Amino acid sequence: MDSYDLVIANGVCVTAADVAPCDVAVKGEKIVLLAPSGSLAGAATKRLIDAEGGYVMPGGIDCHVHLEEPSLFGQGSSADSFESGTRSAVAGGNTTVVAFAPQQKHLDSVLAALADAHALARGNCYCDYGFHTLVANPSPTALSEFPRLAGGEGVTSLKVYMTYAALQLRDDEILSVLLAARRSRLLTMIHAENGDALAWLTDRLEAAHLFAPRYHAHAHAPALESEATHRAIALSALLAGTPILLVHVSEPAAARRIREAQAAGQPVFAETCPQYLFLTRDDLDRPGFEGAKCVCAPPPRTRADQAALWRGLRDGTFAVLSSDHCAFRYDDAAAGKKTSVSPAHPVGRFRHIPNGLPGVETRLPLAFAARKLPPTRFVEVSSTNAAKLYGLYPRKGSMIPGVSDADLVVWYPAGALGEFALTNDMLHHDADYTPYEGRTLDNWPRYTILRGQVVWDRDGGGIVGEKGFGKFLKRERSSLHGIWETVEEEGPFDLEAL
Repeated sequence: MDSYDLVIANGVCVTAADVAPCDVAVKGEKIVLLAPSGSLAGAATKRLIDAEGGYVMPGGIDCHVHLEEPSLFGQGSSADSFESGTRSAVAGGNTTVVAFAPQQKHLDSVLAALADAHALARGNCYCDYGFHTLVANPSPTALSEFPRLAGGEGVTSLKVYMTYAALQLRDDEILSVLLAARRSRLLTMIHAENGDALAWLTDRLEAAHLFAPRYHAHAHAPALESEATHRAIALSALLAGTPILLVHVSEPAAARRIREAQAAGQPVFAETCPQYLFLTRDDLDRPGFEGAKCVCAPPPRTRADQAALWRGLRDGTFAVLSSDHCAFRYDDAAAGKKTSVSPAHPVGRFRHIPNGLPGVETRLPLAFAARKLPPTRFVEVSSTNAAKLYGLYPRKGSMIPGVSDADLVVWYPAGALGEFALTNDMLHHDADYTPYEGRTLDNWPRYTILRGQVVWDRDGGGIVGEKGFGKFLKRERSSLHGIWETVEEEGPFDLEAL
């Protein structure tokens, strides 16, 4: 009989395609065998995990995570380093994250920004990781570096913003990025809000002395997101259907426009995030400054909007559920949310509240407890589609013997934990709060396994992996729905002539 390094017996394996009782055998860093449930319980192995009927799934892949970024807006800096952010990730069932390498507007090179991000992450990560470049200055130098990103650097995606003075690109600049990205087969992620209208609304609200956190939702009106989404899709279509991904979609009208583009055959993809499924704009209206804990962009919307977004996750409008983890400490006047508080503004100025929420550790448990997605769809939006979309499949996001890394999350059997309240002291990030404090859950990742090694054992020490075990992942181009194989080269004009 073969011997293994790890066997997970008596589990119910869930992939994006199937649910089946199976045992899993691991040798080295790979899954090597899926066998009928219970058949490997007596196998020769260095370690046996009895899943006791719990789900066994591919490890979570969170491809929208902000860690240890420079202060891009003059106020606030990330609460989480690569060490604390990836520690939090594995405690929440994630085996891979993709973070950002942000180019600042006054710099020409995106490769220099990538080198800076590598220096911060190298040797400090508990899970595997990759990078997206964040393009704030599409200079000739930056655009000329795109082929190297896609080639030797293994960075096959980038992000642009349609808002924020420190990051906002005009439409002509976005077109230049899209064209260069198309030629290098880079997927372009877009933060779609109308920055000019947002700035105008913010100025008008402040002129009326409306400064509290609740007015953040007024400034980031839903129409600003749906308009910018429509415009991003139009710019993509202008360049013969260049693939784009709309990030952190919060608004049903934007989701409908995305769905229309998808139905018309455009390679338009989208993600949503837990904050739009579990928070509402009422959370920004908590007493005093408390609403700042839920300030992110776009902001949470309404309960009816939540229902529409869940439908989008079920019907495929949204390919991925990401966290957009961007943690700032709340009770921190030097680098956190309270940098916006002053004697003149005791409840802060919403325009200066650092935008972002912690969420990499709570993404999977919140969505799992909601029971609004079939198990296969849960795996698809939390792991498999991310692997395909960002060039990691089938090494990641799957359970194919001999092919897939042994990246797994093992849940408790149904009912084993009972109901419990989520509290920040359960979590492993470096933020001093969670916006989901007190929410009722009934399960949590029992084990997180990265390349065959148990890195999270909730009952046996918690974090048991080592800092630095996480590896940088060089990614291939996106394979979701064969977007680069089917994208047309023809357009309303000769792209090669541009």
